[in-house]
Amino acid sequence: MALNRTDVERIAHLARLEVGEQELAAYAETLSRILGLIEQMNAIDTDGIAPMAHPLDAGLRLRADEVTERDQRERFQAIAPSAQAGLYLVPKVIE
Repeated sequence: MALNRTDVERIAHLARLEVGEQELAAYAETLSRILGLIEQMNAIDTDGIAPMAHPLDAGLRLRADEVTERDQRERFQAIAPSAQAGLYLVPKVIE
């Protein structure tokens, strides 16, 4: 798809961009090449190809879900300025 000066002026107006007269031809060429690449990618048959989340076929390295620290909730609640029924009480900040 080839764009001309009028197309670029219209796109620039819609995007509220100021494009100088000298730049119109360069932008028309660049945008035409981008749209040509998109047309090439759309022409490829991708039926039966599953979408990929990552270009490399690598799994995530996950650590084992194991408890590594003991529960210290009671200790932290005891030294808190204000706690009640297992919850930390804080001053009201929104009226």
